Amino acid sequence: MVNLYDSATGALIGNISDEDLTFMQNDMEEESLEDTEYYINQVTVDWFETQGASPGLVALLRKGLGSNDDMDIRWERA
Repeated sequence: MVNLYDSATGALIGNISDEDLTFMQNDMEEESLEDTEYYINQVTVDWFETQGASPGLVALLRKGLGSNDDMDIRWERA
């Protein structure tokens, strides 16, 4: 299991599966092999949905964004 956090506040957004993390890693830009932070916005989440992301991942990211246009998230293995 993998925990997703709001990078700005440290608040837990929720949990995703290893498969969801792999999906994100394959579609997001990483600055290094140790990078655990991603920038997301509404367009990113819509893109994930069209590319076959799990409904749970899409819902969690939308919930995390809330009314914000964008945010940085980080992940950590639970």
